[in-house]
Amino acid sequence: MSPRTWFAKRGGTDIAHSDSESSLTSPKVELTTAHDPTLNPGELSFEEDAAGGLGRHLGVTSCTLLIVGRIIGTGIFSTPSSILSGVGSVGASLLLWVLGFALSFCGLFIWLEFGTMFPRSGGEKVYLEAVYQRPKYLATIIFAANAILLGFTASGCIVFASNILVSAGKVADRWTERGIALAVIFFVTVLHGLTPRTGVFIMNALSVFKIVILVFVVITGWVVLSGSTRIADPHANFRDAFAGSSTSSNDYATATFKVLNAYAGWSNVNYVLNNVRNPVRTLKIAGPLGLGICAALYMLANIAYFAAATKAEIDASGVTVAALFFGNVFGGRAEQALAVFVALSALGNVITITFAASRVNQELAKEGIPLPFGNKFWASNWPTGKSPLPGLIIHLIPSIIVILGPPPSVAYPFILDVEGYPQQIINLFIVIGLFWLRWKKPDAIRPFKVWWPFAVFFLAASVFLLVAPFLRPANGIGDTPPLPYYLYCLVGIAIMIVGILYWAAWRILLPKVFGYELVPRKERLEDGTVVTLFSRKKVD
Repeated sequence: MSPRTWFAKRGGTDIAHSDSESSLTSPKVELTTAHDPTLNPGELSFEEDAAGGLGRHLGVTSCTLLIVGRIIGTGIFSTPSSILSGVGSVGASLLLWVLGFALSFCGLFIWLEFGTMFPRSGGEKVYLEAVYQRPKYLATIIFAANAILLGFTASGCIVFASNILVSAGKVADRWTERGIALAVIFFVTVLHGLTPRTGVFIMNALSVFKIVILVFVVITGWVVLSGSTRIADPHANFRDAFAGSSTSSNDYATATFKVLNAYAGWSNVNYVLNNVRNPVRTLKIAGPLGLGICAALYMLANIAYFAAATKAEIDASGVTVAALFFGNVFGGRAEQALAVFVALSALGNVITITFAASRVNQELAKEGIPLPFGNKFWASNWPTGKSPLPGLIIHLIPSIIVILGPPPSVAYPFILDVEGYPQQIINLFIVIGLFWLRWKKPDAIRPFKVWWPFAVFFLAASVFLLVAPFLRPANGIGDTPPLPYYLYCLVGIAIMIVGILYWAAWRILLPKVFGYELVPRKERLEDGTVVTLFSRKKVD
């Protein structure tokens, strides 16, 4: 079937309920917007937004593993050493992991309030649209600029490639590494695009595998602390644990970004709620359970790492703290086995991120955001009718560019920081929006309500994380030399500005210059997906 045939219109603008909504486990209404239609985010109704695709096929277990699989990537195997180097002491490092845990749970509860009010795919896109309805589409376009321009998983693909080469005993040649990374992102795109159920199965299996590996690390750490291994003094790092702590706000802000990046993923289910059975109940269970599992494993794994190597060894090793841990406890051969574990963990992370990102891209296209070749293509579930391959392609393109483009040694630490900064800007507006809705719409139906001190704490942390990176770090150069330490902040802000300019051109400049106004209409595609399209009406 050709794409042109696939995207043919099916019957006018009077949209009926999709077949996927007939399931007894699917909600018939969105309580919040049914009670107050003025809160409806975007142009599509709840029923229209959930139409098309596989329907609601994810339960509590899959959603919990979706969060676990997104959070546990390569960060817990690598970032503890860079965080330690940044803040200068084991005690400060562990406190940052606790802070990351607290901030993540506060954020999770805020997203639970929004997610249960608006149980639709898209995450922050939906919540920004519900709160910031004027100027129309501005919030959507700004979010789209961040989601599309920074919507890649290049770093996970590169980590998989480099670790597979290490485990095979091969030299990590730059182009060999890139070739394997490209193969990974193409494989994941085809997996989710053509065999969606198989993709979910592999995603869940790799999430379970990650839990097993971290449980093994934690148990090994207990054995090390008991003194039953060849580690001479497993308690050395915990004596005078705060000696050498940094006094620079920039160091702590940059390290906090890394910790939060390691915890990133607690909102993963919010991006795919159209695919979740009984989304309100499932979200309230899977969110805390998934993040809680990861937080417990992260804290215990860090203690295990610091029990097996001294601070000086970690600073001087030049390898990830997990490699040092396995090498010190089990010997050199174990480091080679770790490379396989890290590679599979990275692959699972890529599969999980790509699954959610493609649904966000599809939601943006369904909302009518102007994209090349027309929105009907990008919003569809072509060619299978079950999975958004076009949304996966949107995710694929920037990933390829980042894999092939910049040198990894500078690019990937910088990209890690760039991804974190605009997300903090979005987080700030989300939590401000929470307070605004509480004030303007106190009677809105909220199936879950976050305790307001948690929201205040999250708000204060977001402001700090936006300001502190501009303060000069202790070493004067930051963690991405020769690039200026503040450059990633400016790039993150620039991406937001690109979104504002794009919106201004689409909604104001071009209509004014060519004398037309944009009139929205809805169409149903052959796969059942409902999409908003805009016609140009000539203004006399």
